[in-house]
Amino acid sequence: MALENQELRKAGLKVTLPRVKIYQILERAGEGDHFSAEDIYKLLMEQGEDVGLATVYRVLTQFEAAGLVSRHHFEGGHSVFELARDEHHDHVVCVKCGKVREFSEPKVGEILDKVAEELGFTITDRTLYLYGVCKDGCEESK
Repeated sequence: MALENQELRKAGLKVTLPRVKIYQILERAGEGDHFSAEDIYKLLMEQGEDVGLATVYRVLTQFEAAGLVSRHHFEGGHSVFELARDEHHDHVVCVKCGKVREFSEPKVGEILDKVAEELGFTITDRTLYLYGVCKDGCEESK
């Protein structure tokens, strides 16, 4: 729990049990896992933690403001969160089941930098979401 405490303090946040528990869930997530506030709330309930959904939303918003998490708005209308990372990555989202996969391809950045330069821009940040149908059972049901 010491690492979570350090990260929260470094971000200027007071260490509270709900913040630590939510940070731990995000930290233990597998590569490419993205959680909605409702997902985190359900996991906390399964762990027997007494944290309300409003608290989960509030903590995630605080984490986002402090730069600890990234919020994504994929099609489907709800936000999902992941721990903020230094390396850039993009996302591909299944339009049928909502599955999200991350990828990192340096050539994409190079192409976008070239396009921006030709248009007289310097890219300072980017978000790339690709939408399609996954091969995990969704493709067959097209």
